[in-house]
Amino acid sequence: MAESAASSDVALAGRRALRRYSRHLLIPEVGLAGQERLLASRALVVGAGGLGSPVLQYLAAAGVGRIGIVDDDTVDETNLQRQTIFATADIGRAKVEVAGERVRAINPHVAVDPYRLRFDAGTARELVRAYDVVVDCTDRFATRYLVNDACVLESKPDVFGSIFRFDGQVSVFGWDGGPCYRCLFPTAPLPGTVPTCAEGGVLGVLAGIVGAFAANEAMKVLLGIGSVLSGRLLVVDALGGHVREIAFERDPQCALCGRAPTITGVVPEPDEPEIPAGDDAVAPERLDAMLRTATLLDVREPHERALGVIEGALCIPASQLEARLHELDSAKTYVVACRIGQVSRWAVQRLRDAGFRRVLHLHGGLLAYALTHDDFSFF
Repeated sequence: MAESAASSDVALAGRRALRRYSRHLLIPEVGLAGQERLLASRALVVGAGGLGSPVLQYLAAAGVGRIGIVDDDTVDETNLQRQTIFATADIGRAKVEVAGERVRAINPHVAVDPYRLRFDAGTARELVRAYDVVVDCTDRFATRYLVNDACVLESKPDVFGSIFRFDGQVSVFGWDGGPCYRCLFPTAPLPGTVPTCAEGGVLGVLAGIVGAFAANEAMKVLLGIGSVLSGRLLVVDALGGHVREIAFERDPQCALCGRAPTITGVVPEPDEPEIPAGDDAVAPERLDAMLRTATLLDVREPHERALGVIEGALCIPASQLEARLHELDSAKTYVVACRIGQVSRWAVQRLRDAGFRRVLHLHGGLLAYALTHDDFSFF
């Protein structure tokens, strides 16, 4: 009797599985064999944020047997505009914990490996080695290179996605002898020179569009079907409603996958200097050098500017700053200046409250700057 009941439970589970995945089974390129292949597959998703949300949900719904989630962050209210795997009640909780719960709720037959840690040189290769495909959903250049390098060294495909404002990119690196991330972007931009989504913003729905594309590529890789985006970079322009493709080839001079590679192991991420917060300031003697890459935001009132203006400065009086925030670009770096360095501190704090992160103030104001320049008349 017990054996009969056990057999019945197995058969029932089988029938339920067939019903759950029935729309996959109807596709000739997937079918029963493909679904079984998915159920036996393992995918590692690095980053449980805007891109990771749709990737995790679609891979879970598709029946990918084991899903690893890497993220060391907690849910913040600013995440909710695009990270659809989280809800308001999740604020403050570990992202991997919440994402794991959502994945199990979507599909209880999927095994989840939550890794609440930073994807770094010490863990990269070990994590990548345990999975069949890696989906890079990070937003830091240093981590992207680390994911790419670990995948190439472990012979694992790297499904890449990125978003910023209205623009998105998708590709697959290291697939079947194809080019890697370093073939397309040999060197990383200098730390701190390229803004993140937190600094420049991102259209929430773009995360879903690009994340769905990335999940699609991961599915094709696991199923071994279709034309994988290897050697092709898909560029999404959500504002203009355009999708275009850029072809690129494996670089024989690539430092990682070229003929004579010089990178033979994962390299620790360089420390990224953060723009100072609070009252940290730019010294007057450093202002000229800073303005090669930053914009001077002059918050003096009109009558004060009659005493002298630095060429190229953006002038918005402090009394108008609240109403004119829309004129500023949060992706740019601003050095805020006033006459003696007091009002600029208030302006920096107001900008930070509004979501600007790349802002500093000029210590001592333009009066102190003028004292270091004989050719600048300011009283």
